[in-house]
Amino acid sequence: MASVTSISRVFGKLTLSSNWTAAANTSFIKFYSTGAQYENIKVDVVGAKKNVGLISLNRPKALNALCKDLFVELGKAVKDFDADDKIATIIITGNEKAFAAGADIKEMQNNTYSSNVKAGFLQEWEDISNCGKPIIAAVNGFALGGGCELAMLCDIIYAGEKAKFGQPEINIGTIPGAGGTQRLPRYVGKSKAMEIVLSGNFVDAHEAEKMGLVSKVFPVEKLLEETIKLAERIGTHSPLVVKLAKQAVNQAYETTLKSGLLYEKSSFYGTFATEDRKEGMTAFVEKRAPNFKNN
Repeated sequence: MASVTSISRVFGKLTLSSNWTAAANTSFIKFYSTGAQYENIKVDVVGAKKNVGLISLNRPKALNALCKDLFVELGKAVKDFDADDKIATIIITGNEKAFAAGADIKEMQNNTYSSNVKAGFLQEWEDISNCGKPIIAAVNGFALGGGCELAMLCDIIYAGEKAKFGQPEINIGTIPGAGGTQRLPRYVGKSKAMEIVLSGNFVDAHEAEKMGLVSKVFPVEKLLEETIKLAERIGTHSPLVVKLAKQAVNQAYETTLKSGLLYEKSSFYGTFATEDRKEGMTAFVEKRAPNFKNN
């Protein structure tokens, strides 16, 4: 088992390197300002139709540790993309070494129970879970603790073949606090979730795929390219119906089967009040591509 101490030693060696670069598979992406100026993330719009919002965590010396400032920026970027009618899908990624190696332990070290309650510690995470548009996590390297929880906040996880997932909070005397004990069992089942949370062990990308935590695994250099392809594919569908579909799938994790089926049927009926449903079925019958307008 890799302990937090041993991982810290590895991280220490990595952060001494002066050759830290972005992931190899982001070399074809040129980042530019989209209005807001960020210190801890990079934001761009990518894809052939420029309808995919790309957010890259950008604290390389800290292996993208999730400090509060980073999460405030991440939440703002997600909300901005969610409100932008030109954006169909959002991607969150890191770099080749780390998606996010966890929360910023130095930042929370002196927190108390009282200060956590009064400040609503970690409340910024709700900006991600409240997003109406699909979010895809493209995970290379370490996704540990808060990094694993951030990936699970997303709707789909694609991973590079060297990715590692884990909830090692047990090693530092605490437990996951941003969904690790709640979302992980829904992904992988109770037994596997217990093993991961109680041991602090890491899971590699291929094992994560077998468990259902990860949708697909790709070579490191192909990860972002394949993630953008998926985002573009999602972007060919009705934005309104995509949102309804996302809500319906999420409902399966938050209610009973009977209630979920009623919710699904209600949403299904509701699509028949939209022009996009009419256009989609008409295009299918006429054997042509649909022209969705989000209404």
